[in-house]
Amino acid sequence: MYSTTTTPPKKDGDALFDEGTELHDPALYQPEGEAFQVPTLADIGPAEVAFYRKHGYLSVRQAFNADEVSAAIDGIVSLIMGEKPDFDHVVFEGSVRDKLADMGLEERMQAVRKLGDFEAHEPRLKAISRHPALLHVIKELLHDRTPEMFQDMALLKPPRIGREKPWHQDHAYFDYPLDTPVVGVWIALDKATVDNGCMQILPGRHTGPIIHFKRRDWQICDQEIMGTKSVAAPLPPGGLLLFDGKLPHGTPHNTSPKGRRALQFHYAPDDIHKAPPEVRLAAFGNEGKNVTC
Repeated sequence: MYSTTTTPPKKDGDALFDEGTELHDPALYQPEGEAFQVPTLADIGPAEVAFYRKHGYLSVRQAFNADEVSAAIDGIVSLIMGEKPDFDHVVFEGSVRDKLADMGLEERMQAVRKLGDFEAHEPRLKAISRHPALLHVIKELLHDRTPEMFQDMALLKPPRIGREKPWHQDHAYFDYPLDTPVVGVWIALDKATVDNGCMQILPGRHTGPIIHFKRRDWQICDQEIMGTKSVAAPLPPGGLLLFDGKLPHGTPHNTSPKGRRALQFHYAPDDIHKAPPEVRLAAFGNEGKNVTC
C-alpha cells in the first residue's frame, strides 16, 4: 500500500527495488532503556490497555509459538521462491540493483527488503493476521470495535545491507480520518535486537500528527528527532509490538551479520471509511513544506 506521498518500488526488468539506500546519521537512534513488556497476549488486561492508551504501545514477549513462527517463515520463503506464480510483490534492497542478476539463490534470499499484499496468496501468513488471541486484543485496543486488517507486509533487514526505515507515524501513510484508531502489529520472526534493527519508539508522543517530509522516505524531519532518546523494543522470535498509528517509530540500518525478519499488520475498525488524501496531507504535511529539512 502506497500513499500519495510515498515512492513505490521501482522495477528493473522483472525485479522490484526499494529506493532507500542512503545511510542515516547514527545520532537519530539513541535508545535509552527497553520497552515495557508483558509475557503473553493472555496477560493483557485493563491495566495493560490503560498503559497502551497512555504510552502508545505494548510489547508482548511470546505471542506465537515456535511452530507458528516456523510456518510464517516458510510462507515468506515460499513467496520469495516464486512458488505462488500470481504473487509479484517481492521488493529487493536498492543497494543490490547492479548485482542481483549475478547473485545465487541464497544471496538473492538475503537481499529481499520487503513483501506486501500477501494475505490472499499465503495461508500461513493469513493465519497469523487472523489469530483469534491477537484479534481479541486488537478489538480491545480499538475500543471494542471489530478490527479489519487493511495492510499486510513482511519487513526484512538483510545482514549488513538492511536499510533504515526513518522515523515516522504510520497514520501519515493512511487515508483515514485523523481520529480513526489504528493499531499496528509488528511481529518478530527472528531475534530482533538493537544491532540488527529492532523497532525504536518515542512513547507518549502519539497524541497528534507530526509534519512529514519526503527525504530518505516519507518521514519526520531528522532535525525533529536528532539527539532524542528513544526506547528500544527488542523481541525474541514470536514476540510482538502493538502500537498506535500515531506513535513515532523507526528502525536503523542493520550493520550486523544477523538478518531480521518481521511481519507487520495494521488494523482499523471495520466501520470506518477512508477520507480523501487531502485530509491526511493537511495534517501530516507534504513535500512543499520546509524543503530544506
